[in-house]
Order: sequence, then structure tokens, then C-alpha cells
Amino acid sequence: MTEIFENIKKLYEFEQPCEELSTYIEFFSETSLVATQSYVASEEFTVKLFPSYTPTIWINLGSPYFLKNGSDWKNVDQQTDVLVLRNEIIERRNLPTDNIFTIKFFPGAIEALFGTSQAQIGSQILEATELIPYTILQKLKNLSDFKDRIKLLEAFFLGKLYQKNKVGHDYTYVQKAIALFASSGLANKNSELARQLALTDKSLYRYFTQTVGASPKTYMAMLRARTALTAYIADTPNFNPYAYGYYDRSHFYKDVYNFTGQRLGRQLN
Repeated sequence: MTEIFENIKKLYEFEQPCEELSTYIEFFSETSLVATQSYVASEEFTVKLFPSYTPTIWINLGSPYFLKNGSDWKNVDQQTDVLVLRNEIIERRNLPTDNIFTIKFFPGAIEALFGTSQAQIGSQILEATELIPYTILQKLKNLSDFKDRIKLLEAFFLGKLYQKNKVGHDYTYVQKAIALFASSGLANKNSELARQLALTDKSLYRYFTQTVGASPKTYMAMLRARTALTAYIADTPNFNPYAYGYYDRSHFYKDVYNFTGQRLGRQLN
């Protein structure tokens, strides 16, 4: 199953974080065993995700799986929980007994919460204990309810947030730049974003590379392609590429190919 092209969300339950964490965590999710049995049955299946630069923790509540980050496959056993940046195409090859608890952060949020730059993650597959203590992870796995697991993690993350007196201005500027780009119809150039934020181009570039692990040009191009492709798949006949900052359909098709490695109209394997 491939995100955007297919509704992979149907396999999971989702919850938003509490208000205090809503600028740092995009969502919590957990595999719906009922939905997986319904849609996947007894077959091994693969979930493919496109780049998003959103640091993601996968806590394993089920069976081992294989994880491909870039070109290399890694066997993730039942006891291992991982942290990935999602800066390139990533795949999970799962058994029907797959059961994953997900924490998806916004770009730069782990630096704001933990003081850890996501740029240092790169294409590595790290242990989740880089951010969350082993004792917390084990306690989470011993809980039987999705919402109880969320409450445990929210208490932990809020403790981290309160320990920090203020959010770094790098993270604040990155979030403001992303919001401005979105409100411009995904059309503003980086120089215009920097001007609106009263920054130099070099400062904006430095904030993104240090906080997100990608230049503002790379991140905004990814965001535009992801947003536009989602809209295209949802309503292809009425899709308007100009509404997403593209010069024409050819420009959009080229961007989608660069983002997914797939030409529109051909299903990914």
C-alpha cells in the first residue's frame, strides 16, 4: 500500500495531541487490528511512505517487520522501536500481525522538545530510546488501551516542554515560514518568505538546514508536491495545478515524478 495513492490511514486509529503539544506533534496513531484483518487478511503487506521531513517514532506492539529507508532493508525485531526522519522514501514490509504505535512530530519539533536536531538523524534508523527512555517505552507496551498510551506519552512530552524555558527562535522561524508558504498558495519564493520574516536568505537557509535537515527550497518543494498530489488523487477531474503554485500541468507532473519516482497514471508496486 502506498500513501497518497492509496488510503493507508484506514489501517490505523488516529488521535490528536493535547493543545499544549499541538504545535510539536502532528498525531498519535496505532494499528487497528480489526481493519488490518479486514483489508489485509492473511497476506504479508508493504506500506510505502514518501518524504515529509517529519521525525517519526514507531513503537512495536506486534510482530517483527522489515524497514527500508533509502536503499537498505533492516530487520526490526519485536523488541525494537525506531526513530526515522522520513527524508526519503521509506517502506515497511509487515506481517498481518503488525501492530505499530506511531508518534509523528512536526519538522524541527524534536529540537524544540529534546534539544536534538533532526538534521543529525539524516537517513539513519535510530533506536527510539534516543528520545524516549526504555522504561517509558516498556510501560507503554504494558498498557492495553490506545488512549492510555497517549496519556502516558503526553505526560512525558509535557514534562520535557516545561523543562525548556522557551522555544528556540530557529524552530519558531521555521514554523512561521511554513505557515507563510501555505498561506501564499504554495507559491512564495524563499527570498519572499525571508523578507516577510525580516530575515536574510542566509538566515532562513541556516534555520532550515539546522532544524529540519533540508534547505527551505527542498522542504517547500516537497510540501507543495505532497499537498498538490493529495488534492489530485482526491479529485482528479477538478484538480487545478495553478492553485498550488505550478506554472502548468507539465510542471506539476514533473514535480510529482521527482517526489514519488512515479509517473501519474501508473500504480507503484
